[in-house]
Amino acid sequence: MQGNRYRVEHDTRYLYAASVSQSWQLARLTPRELPWQQMHGCAIEIDPTPDERHESTDCFGNTITHFSVLRAHSSLGVRMSCDVEVGARPDPARAAPRPWEAVREAVAFHRPPLDLMAARMSQPTSLLPLSETAHRYALASLSPARDWFEALTDLTSRIHADMQFDPDATCVGTSVDEVLARRRGVCQDFAQLMIACLRSVGLPARYMSGYLLTDPPPGLPRLVGVDASHAWVAAFAPGYGWVEFDPTNNQLADARYITLGWGADFGDAGPLRGVIVGNGQQDMRVSVTVRPISDALPK
Repeated sequence: MQGNRYRVEHDTRYLYAASVSQSWQLARLTPRELPWQQMHGCAIEIDPTPDERHESTDCFGNTITHFSVLRAHSSLGVRMSCDVEVGARPDPARAAPRPWEAVREAVAFHRPPLDLMAARMSQPTSLLPLSETAHRYALASLSPARDWFEALTDLTSRIHADMQFDPDATCVGTSVDEVLARRRGVCQDFAQLMIACLRSVGLPARYMSGYLLTDPPPGLPRLVGVDASHAWVAAFAPGYGWVEFDPTNNQLADARYITLGWGADFGDAGPLRGVIVGNGQQDMRVSVTVRPISDALPK
């Protein structure tokens, strides 16, 4: 495969106000192997060294690293570093036009050719219940008999135009209805809004987690540690397959998008989550760097 090659470094550190006695964590930090994405080495380092550690694959095919620290510790660090090559995804413009209602019908009645996971991705979840507000918002793009790809491209553009990026406006638990009311949020919010819109009319969509290469301002060097994990949407239609839309940036995913994993919502695909035994506050610090391999520093 000929594609763009990147080095990704994702550092997360938890600092605890008081020592915790035990912690159990799971990390979804191993990029997926895909027809357009290949790994050339990936390492996950944990400090302190865990007492237990193993890997498994979830129902979506994501690699999960499970680990636990069963002794007192005042901080926890997780560092992922990998080299990954990303090529071009299939071109959705080459598919024959298909009304969005026909896609909904194919999913509802499991008509081939159909990815069976698509039917699951058309259903609400506890984090993304059906929303009448999202349904009304979606209908402005999903006019009768409109081509599926054209309608979803329009919905992507509207979310981008209507919503303001504001990292202080929302939190992990902010609902889609709140995001629509405030008209601001972050990539996670905009991805989940688009998913809720599509599922409100019976169209399948899944939450994508990963990274996006960003360019520094002209004339300035690429900085280390200032990038962030990213979220976007993959939607399914027979004939098109899974097509990846990014409402935060109003574009389709291309060779700058590095896929960690996916799920029905953020809860299925967040990079790191866990449970601790202890009291007091915790401070989480995250540093992410994505660089073209030609710019990467030696390991």
